[in-house]
Amino acid sequence: MDEALLRSLMPSVLAILVRRGADFAAAEDAVQEALIEAVRVWPDAPPQDAKGWLITVAWRRYLDHSRAEAARRRREDRVDEEPPPGPAPSADDTLQLYFLCAHPSLTPSSAVALTLRAVGGLTTRQIAQAYLVPEATMAQRISRAKRTVSDIGASPAPGAPPGRRLGEKPRARGRFDQPGDVATVLRVLYLVFNEGYSGDIDLAAEAIRLTRQLAAAIDHPEVAGLLALMLLHHARRDARTAPDGSLVPLAEQDRTRWDTRLIAEGIGILQAALARDRLGEFQAQAAIAALHADAPTAEETDWVQIVEWYDELTRLTDNPVVRLNRAVAVGEADGPRAGLAALAELDPSLPRHAAAAAYLHERDGDLSTAARLYAEAAHKATNLAERDHLTRQAARLNTDRSH
Repeated sequence: MDEALLRSLMPSVLAILVRRGADFAAAEDAVQEALIEAVRVWPDAPPQDAKGWLITVAWRRYLDHSRAEAARRRREDRVDEEPPPGPAPSADDTLQLYFLCAHPSLTPSSAVALTLRAVGGLTTRQIAQAYLVPEATMAQRISRAKRTVSDIGASPAPGAPPGRRLGEKPRARGRFDQPGDVATVLRVLYLVFNEGYSGDIDLAAEAIRLTRQLAAAIDHPEVAGLLALMLLHHARRDARTAPDGSLVPLAEQDRTRWDTRLIAEGIGILQAALARDRLGEFQAQAAIAALHADAPTAEETDWVQIVEWYDELTRLTDNPVVRLNRAVAVGEADGPRAGLAALAELDPSLPRHAAAAAYLHERDGDLSTAARLYAEAAHKATNLAERDHLTRQAARLNTDRSH
């Protein structure tokens, strides 16, 4: 049984059921039942058209449940109109599913969970393990998200008829026609990517897989930009931690451990996207990552160009965290005092502000202030690995000062 095939087919099958008129929650349940049936039947009788088989079985399961649960007899009329078996539709409905799962009515955490479930094909247990929450908690989160999406699909537009026959193409679907835009979909995928690895699911790899799938379905430079950014970051993954699990800063990483194949692919995708002259924030971020990846050594990093790209990114987003990262880059390009001057314009309560200030003060030779700020940053750190790294930095400077 090819589990990877089943997972890859799940989103398009689900999207087709939704397009036919099934509400999202019921369609998702029907697809899950079809997958279970496939696991039982396919080893002995594999279908010639796997996707078509799943669509037929899932649609039958949906109709069966609709007949059992509906009070209105008109739903039964649709049984005689069931689409005949045959090749699956060639249109890729997965794209609509991406956008539906990123609907603005959903919270970011719910959008991520629903995307992993509906598009990624992960089980509730796998998603719960990845986010380090109880399975019951994640099940409730996904269930609420499915109900929200189902309610969206059931909401008629003003003036639309109050109901329609089961399976009938909707004449007006209200808010269902206003799913999340491309930027929202990409933010959801980037949230998944930044979760990295936990449990038995590698969310960074899963996010790359889903973004590749999205890039194949939609021709958009920012989709390409996000894919390039993910590949360039992922290429440095093995070098980011020491054998004891401690963080290794970018400047200290063993660059021979970087994945040159992923770097080359990411740079190629980025160059093609930039050539279209429709710059977006993910392309700008990817350009910065590419300059880091392209430098043979930390000392040869083109910080002047990196500052220029941060200037572009600031114009695109005006994000204070981007301005903080730019200040560090200015410190590398123009000296630590220039970096501290840029940092002084920002709110000290920003995440990692103290860590950035500590680094720049250390480069400026003020070890006492740097040690104090490293300790302050460690106290504010949100994860153990970062806290340990900053604590070691403070201890290192205090030791150096005592000798």
